[in-house]
Amino acid sequence: MAASIESLLTEIASVQDPIEELQSLKTALLSIPISALRDAVSGQRLDVIFSLLNSNSREQVELCVDILERILMALSPVHLAHNYRAELQGGLTHNNDAVKILALTQIGRMVENPEAVTEILNNSDLLCAIIQSIGAEKMSVAKQAIQSLSKLSQSKPGLDKLFQSDLLKTLKEVMAIDDLIRYRVYELVVEVSSFSPISFGYCVNSGLVLQLLDELTGDDVLIRVTAAEMVTNLAHSQHGRQFLARQGIMDKMSNMIKGADTDPFSSFYLPGLVKFFGNVAIMDSPQQVCETYPAFQNKVFEMVLDPDPAMIGVGLDTLGLLGTSVEGKQVLQKTGEKIKAVLVRMSQLSGAGATELRVRSLEAISQLLALEPEQQTEDLLALTESWFKLLSKEPMDMIHKISTQPFPELHCGALCIFTTIASQPWGQKLMMSTPGFMEFVLDRSTSQTKDAKDAKFELVGALLNSSSATEILGSQNCLRLKTYLREGPYYVTAVAAVGTEGAN
Repeated sequence: MAASIESLLTEIASVQDPIEELQSLKTALLSIPISALRDAVSGQRLDVIFSLLNSNSREQVELCVDILERILMALSPVHLAHNYRAELQGGLTHNNDAVKILALTQIGRMVENPEAVTEILNNSDLLCAIIQSIGAEKMSVAKQAIQSLSKLSQSKPGLDKLFQSDLLKTLKEVMAIDDLIRYRVYELVVEVSSFSPISFGYCVNSGLVLQLLDELTGDDVLIRVTAAEMVTNLAHSQHGRQFLARQGIMDKMSNMIKGADTDPFSSFYLPGLVKFFGNVAIMDSPQQVCETYPAFQNKVFEMVLDPDPAMIGVGLDTLGLLGTSVEGKQVLQKTGEKIKAVLVRMSQLSGAGATELRVRSLEAISQLLALEPEQQTEDLLALTESWFKLLSKEPMDMIHKISTQPFPELHCGALCIFTTIASQPWGQKLMMSTPGFMEFVLDRSTSQTKDAKDAKFELVGALLNSSSATEILGSQNCLRLKTYLREGPYYVTAVAAVGTEGAN
């Protein structure tokens, strides 16, 4: 096997136009299992294939990339670091993006290996070339470079090299190319910041985190939009959130929400700010965030009532997010008339309009009504029941009508609401008092798609798994539901064909 690959490599090196020979080598490599490939190629010199990358023939370069991709993946990162580091470094400045991605992918493998990464850390020129690849025109090249540097930053030596050496200057030079590339570097910094408080400290001391925060209040509204998204990602870690609070960034973002009504461009960045506070609330404390930054909570309600679909969508998503926790439900309940007005609006949005908003509204309603069995205290059950009844004079009929419309996503959204209330005693009582509801649940023909069948199966399971099922639904209905569960979500009733004498 190794001999045949060696003879093909020798043949490739001896011909002027090696396309046909490269095709043969590619075919031969594909016929060898990846587990056996390492032994077949580890002793070979691949210089001839790397040298053929320097060609104006696109077909030749692509064949070489395919061949190297398969061979190099079979070799260990340490073997690559010792034997092909220079060739891979050369690939970073190649004019073909596929070659750059090949090189960056293999370098990414090396930086993950404790022994091979030393070779990378000792080669500043290679690291400079990786950083410069963040500025590549093709996004897939930049992404691969960011990924390699992110992996490198998962160790102290990597952090030291990237943020406490001349490489930081290179990073800042790349940032200066244009706005798009600057934000690619921010993406790397935010990712590295999330690893640990120590890595976050490196990023802060580099000055790049503070530079990102300054962008929040810059003159360019589109840059502020992107900055808000980045800062939201920064807040995913506890140490990130604590830093933002200490720096007064939370107050600054809250003030931006307050001033949104007088800013004609606020519709660009407002959704990002609301998403930011929504995420912080769900990770820390809905009550603390809503009480400390009341402008955020008020804006969420305003968004749901807004005529702009983009604002409505963000408002619905954030409201649903807040309502997933018991604490969030209690915070919303304290708003009194505001939550009532919003629930009526959500009911209207669910019943008519663009399908996407209808689906998002149904999902938010489901999140607001959800209670785990251990959360089902008398007070909380009364709260969810009162919210459900605010949706409509006949909320069961309203949700049922939505479930019968010829849009699978609406059907599933409506079933999800039924599933949410199916575990709560008041929900079961409503179902039992609604004529024909149990027949609807057990009728498989009402759910046609796989997702719909799965959703109906979940509804049946939720009804049956409730501790109050037998008492409220009755033993006969429970038996029918158990049969449905036993048969599975995709059961099809066999229909007997009756032959008639003399029929064609």
